Amino acid sequence: MRTSIATVSLSGALTEKLTAAARAGFDGVEIFENDLLASPLPPEEVRARCADLGLTIDLYQPMRDMEAVPKDEFERNLRRARHKFALMNRLGADTVLVCSSVSPLARDDDALAAGQLRRLADLAQDFGIRVAYEALAWGRHVSTYDHAWRIVEAADHPALGTCLDSFHILARGSDPKGIEDIPGEKIFFLQLADAPLMAMDVLQWSRHYRCFPGQGGLDVAGLLGHVMRAGYTGPLSLEVFNDVFRQAEAGPTAVDARRSLLVLQETTELATPPPPVVPTGIVFAELVTPDVDPVAAVLGALGFARTARHRTKPVDLWEQGEARVLVNTGPAARRDGTALAAIGLESPDPAGAARRAEALLAPVLPRRRALADAPLDAVAAPDGTELFFCATDRPVPPSWRGDFEDVPHEVPASGVDHIDHLALTQPWHQFDEAALFHRSVLGLTAQESVDVADPYGLHRSRAVTNADGSVRIALSVGPAPTDDGARAQHIALATGDVVAAARRFRAAGGRLLEVPANYYDDLAARHEFAPGELETYRDLGILYDRDTGGTFRHCYTQTVGHVFFELVQRDGGYRGYGAQNAPVRLAAQRAGRPVR
Repeated sequence: MRTSIATVSLSGALTEKLTAAARAGFDGVEIFENDLLASPLPPEEVRARCADLGLTIDLYQPMRDMEAVPKDEFERNLRRARHKFALMNRLGADTVLVCSSVSPLARDDDALAAGQLRRLADLAQDFGIRVAYEALAWGRHVSTYDHAWRIVEAADHPALGTCLDSFHILARGSDPKGIEDIPGEKIFFLQLADAPLMAMDVLQWSRHYRCFPGQGGLDVAGLLGHVMRAGYTGPLSLEVFNDVFRQAEAGPTAVDARRSLLVLQETTELATPPPPVVPTGIVFAELVTPDVDPVAAVLGALGFARTARHRTKPVDLWEQGEARVLVNTGPAARRDGTALAAIGLESPDPAGAARRAEALLAPVLPRRRALADAPLDAVAAPDGTELFFCATDRPVPPSWRGDFEDVPHEVPASGVDHIDHLALTQPWHQFDEAALFHRSVLGLTAQESVDVADPYGLHRSRAVTNADGSVRIALSVGPAPTDDGARAQHIALATGDVVAAARRFRAAGGRLLEVPANYYDDLAARHEFAPGELETYRDLGILYDRDTGGTFRHCYTQTVGHVFFELVQRDGGYRGYGAQNAPVRLAAQRAGRPVR
């Protein structure tokens, strides 16, 4: 189906918004009146710009407080409408959005509303324009879609139809099944938006917290199904009011928006992109660093051994058990310190995974490689992390491991089994985009978002995982947009005995994060421990958590550049990430006090 986006959903000047929408692949736009009023371009030039970009102007909006008002007020409204319709002719827009009135002058009189909308539609028809009447969730007298439709039906005018908005319908808890009773040709326009489930005033919820479909908690896909069964044939259009999107760069936001519509169409069987290929494991985590010595010291203390060197690139492979860390000192290394730059994901079909990613607008990464190097498929996540789709044990095409030549090394220690999870700090404006990306492109399941108290604000986190937990990625964003650069990523390493692993690490010269004594006093009050157990945790800086499935013990290394490591022990089916302990860990890292 054709896709459209309201200019209010993007940041910047009108021309920037139009360019971003076109580059993301949208077919059309809704022109928000304020964007046009603030533009130095006359309507004719905006029309020409849209045509040059291949965009249709599908809607002009909004026209407010038009109906069910006293006669003299309505005559003034008709005068205003006449000017707007003439402007729309210059702009090349043939449909206008009229919102249900919130004016204190509006009367609770459906017959009056229908009569005045009929007169408005008569005037619109003279200009070749259609009127799409929408029920605002906070409308003074008309606040539900079925009420708006009854008024449209009573007005009985060919140039008057209804506009359905998923937020206004679902935010009020209206049953969308009744949409199927509306004739498809009378649904003039469809606006789509999701939102997190929040207990707050619906107007504030709408104006600040909408998001793209699939990023919130509303059943947008279910509503779309009802609209399609009604016979709607117009575009799928996004109208999202969001404080973060208004500050973020328009281009990436438009791509995120378009991806959300592609996934929504797949969910409702309106489109069939390549199916998701869910990764089955984490093959490696790749660090880039300008200084290999501090990284090597931490890896060595953790029990890793440097086992191989890339044949053509300055990349070393460090291994312990099934845990693999690549250390890259090439041109990609960040000057401001070590960073987690790439993840290797085990895939049953790397080429299929890449096709899926490309179809959902993930940037495919070109790779400089020697003739004999494995032809790995790679794409970029929203935060820039490179994702490689690997088939480790498959002989054709060559395995990524074949690119490395073994080097003399000691046998790695046996304390670490595999990479338990990776934690990726997101740019402040891309948290919701990242969750949708990992869910839709990689086929992972997103867990509920968690807010964690940081000494300087709230720290949001949301994990994505495959069914058996062999792939776990914790996405997070910090409380301050300007503080993102100082926030570390981390690699969590699974061990069957975190106490022994922590002791080996410390004995090898490693430094663990110091945890305040107050934490252990509280832990003693909340849980019972075997004699000496809590003292051991206190000595090593081990944190403890418990859920209905089991227990979780974990500790942290000092931070190197932008990366630190976590040793974790899961027992009895524990599935979380120790979120209850995150405030203590964040405070300790802020204090910057490594132990012994």
